[in-house]
Amino acid sequence: MRPRTQYAKCGDLYIAYQVFGDGPVDLLYAQGWLTNVEYAWESPDYARFLTKLGRFARVIFFDKRGTGMSDRNVGVPTLEERSQDINAVMEAVGSQKVALFGMSEGGAICSYFAATYPQNVSHLILYGSRPRYAWAPDYPAGTTEEEIEASISDLIANWGGAFELDTGAPSVAGDRAAAEWFAAYFRYSASPGAAEQITRMNYMIDYRDLLPAIRTPTLVLHREGDLWCPVECADYLADNISAAQKVILPGDDHLAWYGNQDDILQAVEEFVTGDQSRTVSQRKLLTVVFIDIVGSTDKLSALGDERWKSLVEQMDIMVSRRVGGFAGRRVKHTGDGYMLCFEGPTSAIECAREIRRDLDRLGLQCRTGIHTGECEQIGEDLSGLAVNIAARIMDTSGPQEITVSQTVKDLVVGSDTKFGSAGDKELKGVPGRWSLHRVAS
Repeated sequence: MRPRTQYAKCGDLYIAYQVFGDGPVDLLYAQGWLTNVEYAWESPDYARFLTKLGRFARVIFFDKRGTGMSDRNVGVPTLEERSQDINAVMEAVGSQKVALFGMSEGGAICSYFAATYPQNVSHLILYGSRPRYAWAPDYPAGTTEEEIEASISDLIANWGGAFELDTGAPSVAGDRAAAEWFAAYFRYSASPGAAEQITRMNYMIDYRDLLPAIRTPTLVLHREGDLWCPVECADYLADNISAAQKVILPGDDHLAWYGNQDDILQAVEEFVTGDQSRTVSQRKLLTVVFIDIVGSTDKLSALGDERWKSLVEQMDIMVSRRVGGFAGRRVKHTGDGYMLCFEGPTSAIECAREIRRDLDRLGLQCRTGIHTGECEQIGEDLSGLAVNIAARIMDTSGPQEITVSQTVKDLVVGSDTKFGSAGDKELKGVPGRWSLHRVAS
């Protein structure tokens, strides 16, 4: 269940926060830039990230003043004033000492708080963060004034769209569901005028002089290919915080919940709990099924929010029942569809057929992609080339089509399943050409 949004009083302002998880430590998670603690849970990727945080900590999750569910019209607060939001929320939940996890701009207020109130901070984690935003002769990793003005102009001109998702999270740049959620997340978080004000406010951040005063054990996390925040920013933080250790992770995504989020979560868990045991991963031959609802946005517009929500709930019940009936597993909800896995391809195909019939009775159409291959299984999640292939095969399917790889077709030889050729195709991000086949109706 999603946590309830509550409010803490910080002077004359109300700061929205949530508390979830039952781990042995309190972890306060400060997000960057524009945020909304309620709409964050609408993203299956972000919801999974938050849920996993709550498995090893009691998580305090909040919207900074000026954004999201917190009071909006706050002028141009200083870094000191923004750090007081942490004090207010900690007092509201009765927490005396926390591990601070600051992502991007959230790292600035966490660093200020850690330097000012070291007795209230057990650990400091800075992910994708920077001590200064503007370029300076002694800080070449900064952004020039021309670059920030161009970025703000682009932000205002394209407000309502998925702003710079191709650079903020390249791994999902082609994912329509992720782009739609990301665009809506900004709209729920701020108006375009407020977004401009917050961007200009962040551009003035420079807390380099505070870094030597941070004595709290600190973990600097960064992805090596981060396009929003260059890795040199992590180098600067680690070099100037005496108690810091630096971990550079593979990947290009700035947004922590995209890409391999388990790398980040693993590092944070080990750091704050002292648990060095790694989650065991295993490779396993599985049949992966991706299902996407066709025209979901148009359907939502036609039905309205309430009727669409009811339809989605019925769809979830039907899919879960069918998957269970074929001894499969629902890996995750993908925004407009599902990722499923099965021990064998025959049950995967039969289940996909039944789901297609169920959705048709609800007035929905779907497209489906299926591939069998070796997957890496970490906890409940799956990754690996086989997963990517199944997703790309789905992209080639039309409405009501179930498309499979040659591997799947070969493995079900002898069954009653009939196929028609879908041709040899290139799959985005996958080497070579792939012979694809459509399951006969």
